[in-house]
Amino acid sequence: MIVLETERLTVRRITEDDAIFILRLLNEPSFLRHIGDRGVRTVADAVKSIVDGPIASYDRFGFGMFLVELKDGLEPLGICGLLKRDALDDVDLGFAFVPEFWSRGYAFESASAMVAWGRETRGLRRIVAIVSQENLASINLLMKLGFSFERMVLMPGGKEELRLFTRNLGDQDHG
Repeated sequence: MIVLETERLTVRRITEDDAIFILRLLNEPSFLRHIGDRGVRTVADAVKSIVDGPIASYDRFGFGMFLVELKDGLEPLGICGLLKRDALDDVDLGFAFVPEFWSRGYAFESASAMVAWGRETRGLRRIVAIVSQENLASINLLMKLGFSFERMVLMPGGKEELRLFTRNLGDQDHG
């Protein structure tokens, strides 16, 4: 199910059929370093991760992490979406892409569209994002998206403090 489209991208719900790509993404060194080890080592683990993560989130909240694909050829690039974490008061913007698609504007394009989608379809007035302290590429992207650093947070079960960025989405804001 397509959630949104941009000039170059299709953003859709993740399905169990995406398990091979999700397995690869969750085991990228950059994902492991900046986001964390989800313990997904097999296709079966990836299917369970999809069912327990994105699909459960769609059912519960109407949103979650979505698959980002190139419109031409529908090649998966990464994930981008909105998460509702128990430990955070606000909805959280998340994104991760495989390295061969970095530095091409895809993360900005999908994340910018996701922020607008959250405001327009979910009525969100504030979105947050958490990022590891040394993940400068994601910090720079959040700043480009209009997010501002608010404070450091330690997530339940976390070992390091993360930077919490926020963006207020007023009625005059168009993403």
